[in-house]
Amino acid sequence: MTAYIIRRLLQAIPVFLGATFLIFSMVFLLPGDPILALFGDKTPTDAQYAALQAQYHLDQPFFTRYLIYLGDLFRGDLGTTFRGQSVNEILAAKFPVTLRLALLAIVIQLLFGVVVGLISGLRKNSLFDHASMLLSLVLISIPVFVLAFIAQYFLAIELHLFRPTVGRGAPWADLILPAIVLAALNFAYVVRLTRNSVIETRQQDFVRMAFGKGLPTRRVIPVHVLRNSLIPVTTNLAADFGILIVGATVTEGVFNVPGIGNELFKAINQHDGPEIVSIVTVLVVIYVLVNLFIDLLYGVLDPRIRYVR
Repeated sequence: MTAYIIRRLLQAIPVFLGATFLIFSMVFLLPGDPILALFGDKTPTDAQYAALQAQYHLDQPFFTRYLIYLGDLFRGDLGTTFRGQSVNEILAAKFPVTLRLALLAIVIQLLFGVVVGLISGLRKNSLFDHASMLLSLVLISIPVFVLAFIAQYFLAIELHLFRPTVGRGAPWADLILPAIVLAALNFAYVVRLTRNSVIETRQQDFVRMAFGKGLPTRRVIPVHVLRNSLIPVTTNLAADFGILIVGATVTEGVFNVPGIGNELFKAINQHDGPEIVSIVTVLVVIYVLVNLFIDLLYGVLDPRIRYVR
């Protein structure tokens, strides 16, 4: 297992370097002058222009700027925005909110998605099965911004079940409604994956043997069927976490969540290159680490999977 962890960490290095270089290139090789965009309709003086170029290393060649950025990154310095704010401070204030939102959404989608998928798989072609498949198809078809406005209008404004927007400090209660919207995006995939996996697992020989030995259903279903059916769901969970973190941009905007997605959206609108690069780089690191954790979790869920080499 130790050798596997080391090998996966080494594999993550080129992924990290490639992703950061691609992000850096897409932001800073685009046409336009970020300093002139920062001043808007005003024109900076030559002294102001030269000072800002030197401060953000814009007077250096592209590859030199990238190496400077990597050096600062390895020292834990994510840089400074064009507004003069430290990106480290922004992430420290905004990221915990998005993390709580994503974790809450994952709990909701797993809790309801696995339960609905398990029942659908055990009751194949039943009324409940057809209704759950229809619901998942509807949720897949609705864009996130439409679903967010629908949930906000009916559940918050009309029924008064939740606050329409997130209040100061982003308490857990205010995050429930945006978390439900985020969870609904992947709820359909969790239901379908769980259902198909349960149907397939029930046909395996070890499940039939367990029933043949006289084990009760309450023992066979959770231990032999559900546990082995969670493998594809767990695989999808790593991608879901990255999608929830990055895809929270629209949801955070609708519900006024003071998270990293909302901050990234503002940075894109303001053409704040250093902030965009730093935020996306942090998201890439988190995504890689989550995928590593999910790979290691395989061995726990399925005893047949062992990383011994």
